Amino acid sequence: MTVLRSGLSSACILGALAILASGAAAQTPARADSAPPAPPMPRRQPTPNDSLVSPEVSSDGRVTLRIYAPKASEVVARGDVAPSFSQPLPLTRDARGVWTGVSAPLPPGAYQYTFVVDGVATIDPKNLSTSFSQSSLNSLVEVSPTGDDFQAERNVPHGAVAVVRYHSPSLGARRMHVYTPPDYNSGKAYPVLYLIHGGGEADQSWSAVGRAGFILDNLIAAGKAKPMIVVMPAGGVGQKSAPMTSDPSKDPFTSDLLDVIIPYVERNYKVSRSPDSRALAGLSMGGIQTLNIGLTNLDKFRWLGVFSSGWFPADLQAFDTR
Repeated sequence: MTVLRSGLSSACILGALAILASGAAAQTPARADSAPPAPPMPRRQPTPNDSLVSPEVSSDGRVTLRIYAPKASEVVARGDVAPSFSQPLPLTRDARGVWTGVSAPLPPGAYQYTFVVDGVATIDPKNLSTSFSQSSLNSLVEVSPTGDDFQAERNVPHGAVAVVRYHSPSLGARRMHVYTPPDYNSGKAYPVLYLIHGGGEADQSWSAVGRAGFILDNLIAAGKAKPMIVVMPAGGVGQKSAPMTSDPSKDPFTSDLLDVIIPYVERNYKVSRSPDSRALAGLSMGGIQTLNIGLTNLDKFRWLGVFSSGWFPADLQAFDTR
């Protein structure tokens, strides 16, 4: 009992001291040199940019682009929405400082573009869809007025496009995109297509700009294509890249594809290892790589696809001679 009283008394004393200390602190006068309260934060003034919509696709396939740049003296748009490679799409300024430009009617597809504001290239700040190449970032707009075009995101079973990172002994850290069909987990071995992008583009170009995943989903759902795996590698290898020749040994991507990518895919994916079930295709630069690699490795590829490409006359003669 004596110990209990002693403990209780100590607790009461400590509590009283704490109350006295807090009261004393509250009564302590403020120092004369203490800082005055901070002024309230000024409110941000609304601008036309707050409600701006860009891009906007009309029913006839025209794309309207807008950007808020009240201090700019000239704004144009370059890329796929422009009249031509050398002729940009001009934008006009209204009294609010909003610049607007309208493209010609465009067929269904995905289109890259950038604004050039007083000589400085920039993506569309109101557009969250982007794609990148080996040297730049672009805004991306899909034109699909009906929502049922061949590349549109239809209400069909969807596959998956994965970003796959791997190590190349000669090139270091590398990356590719891999499409697997909707029924991938069924357990069977799938045919595989190795699909190479064009010059200056990147491994994500076929899926982002080319809409490869959605096109395959739609074709498979319609019974127009067999379920397959599509490997979209990075055909460019930086300063070491030398694809535009007739000699595949001069292009480091050749060994990357044959010695690293294909073995990686066959170890990690359910693909057929038969040459009859292995195809190689490419666009432009990727077409040259397809010719160089495919025609010199017919024991590995039974199917080749070349799009908007071909050798220059001197390279064709050198390849024939070799």
